Amino acid sequence: MLEIKVATENRQAHTRMSDQELSALVHRIGGDDDRFLVVQRIPDIPGEFIQVWHEGGGGYELEHRAGGPDTHVRTVMDAPERVAGLMTRWALRQPGWDAGADWESSGLPEPEPVPDVAPEIRDQLERKVRELLRGGYGSVAELAESAEDYLVKDGVHPVGLAQARRLVERLWLERVEEQRLWSDVTDADRLERAFAVLDARGITAREHFTCCRSCGLGEIHDAGRDDARGFVFFHLQGTESAAAGHGLTLYYGGFDESAATTAAVGREVAEVLGEAGLTVEWDGSPDRAIELTGLDWRKRLVG
Repeated sequence: MLEIKVATENRQAHTRMSDQELSALVHRIGGDDDRFLVVQRIPDIPGEFIQVWHEGGGGYELEHRAGGPDTHVRTVMDAPERVAGLMTRWALRQPGWDAGADWESSGLPEPEPVPDVAPEIRDQLERKVRELLRGGYGSVAELAESAEDYLVKDGVHPVGLAQARRLVERLWLERVEEQRLWSDVTDADRLERAFAVLDARGITAREHFTCCRSCGLGEIHDAGRDDARGFVFFHLQGTESAAAGHGLTLYYGGFDESAATTAAVGREVAEVLGEAGLTVEWDGSPDRAIELTGLDWRKRLVG
């Protein structure tokens, strides 16, 4: 399995795939609204990507970057098999993956210098960004927007987006290095896997879903399959609680809104979570939320 995420022009997103699936995407592009792929690592490493553009009848314009604008290079290939092979070797970090292609500089200009952030502002932003990174959701771009907006007062932004992004990228890379020391399976991994099992069984399971319980209950029906029997989710405030070491509250229910279905969904959710190795507290009442306690919340960044 390749630890990558792929974005396409038609707004499809693909996360973690085999080399055969990546090759199929490369072979597919070329039609209207489906002419490029942008591939990033998981977790995202800012400034590292590989991408390809192809329009029917033309060549495959392949680019990759490994840092600043001076590392951004390009080449043109005539066969999707060669493109897919190069992209796969890049994803696997194989030594010499880029051999066999005639690369040239893309000639991108150096960006404008980014002013330093005042120390008192920087310290506040760093605390907020570290909190968001502990939560584990959001991309570099999303976190940079949050940092830019964090200390706004009377419509005045104390930092610009470029300043916020530079700070976020630095702290993001620190967190990526921390992740390399984690155990193979964390509680956040266990929860993600349990939610995948529930989703496949017809219980819409969503992490970090909406801002609060009320919004989540109002939107969860449209977030999954039309034939889903029920749901389970936790919201953004729940993520903050888990990241702060206070456990996690899960909300669940049946889409027919009956107490019997809600209780049945609750039992199934609690069973799957327990089988995943998580500590579940729930008294069986459809009127009580499910609590996950003793969580060691280490959510892997994706980006």
